[in-house]
Amino acid sequence: MKTAYELAMERLSKAAPAIKLTSAQKKQLAELDSTYAAKIAGREIALKDEIAKVAMAGDSEKVEALQQQWVKERKSLQAELEEKKEQVRRGTVAK
Repeated sequence: MKTAYELAMERLSKAAPAIKLTSAQKKQLAELDSTYAAKIAGREIALKDEIAKVAMAGDSEKVEALQQQWVKERKSLQAELEEKKEQVRRGTVAK
């Protein structure tokens, strides 16, 4: 007797079969992950330094604005990464 999980996984695989990735696609996905991890880390370091300077100056409003900017930038970069990864999975060129 199959568990509910196994039945759900069978239905899922019928509805959307798993995509087989080539080694080149896997390599592209890994490169994208690495590139965007570096971009995100770079922006985080730059904004954290700026936030620290503003916090020392005592401008709490600007600190909050910079924190919100960081959240928006991180989400934007992550969305861009996912879009490019999806292009690779579909077989279209993404760089």
